[in-house]
Amino acid sequence: MLRVTKLTDYATVVLTVLASDPDAVASATGLAERAGLEAPTVAKVLKPLAQAGLVEAFRGASGGYRLARAPADISLIEIVEAMEGPLGMTECSVHAGACGIERSCNVRANWRRINDVVVDALRGVSLAQMLHGPDFHDPRKRDHRTTSRAIPARLAAS
Repeated sequence: MLRVTKLTDYATVVLTVLASDPDAVASATGLAERAGLEAPTVAKVLKPLAQAGLVEAFRGASGGYRLARAPADISLIEIVEAMEGPLGMTECSVHAGACGIERSCNVRANWRRINDVVVDALRGVSLAQMLHGPDFHDPRKRDHRTTSRAIPARLAAS
């Protein structure tokens, strides 16, 4: 099963809490309460998010965290990569030369294409959409309860 880690999931939850009031500065404890998470977990996810430039940290008595950019300008791929590093469906999707059978492997090109499709899909979803739903910025679809979006993909010939 392909899935993101719990910390990445929690990071997304914390960021949606921040996105609900993007100009406000919130403490880690306050974020934990609003997100329904433990304070140490929230502190753990905020560090890499700050290092990646997704949140700003403020020190002092009225310190805390806020989004570094508008929720619509933060994509899901940025969150995943901040927490997990570059996305790679397989080791060879990210690093050439990491596999002993790379020269004779005929599936590597397809895994790279699949990796690219997943990256593009994550790049196409913003934090604002995670907060408000996928059709938040499309007035034609705003009232629909369920929608689907095709992601074009073409695999390499074997």
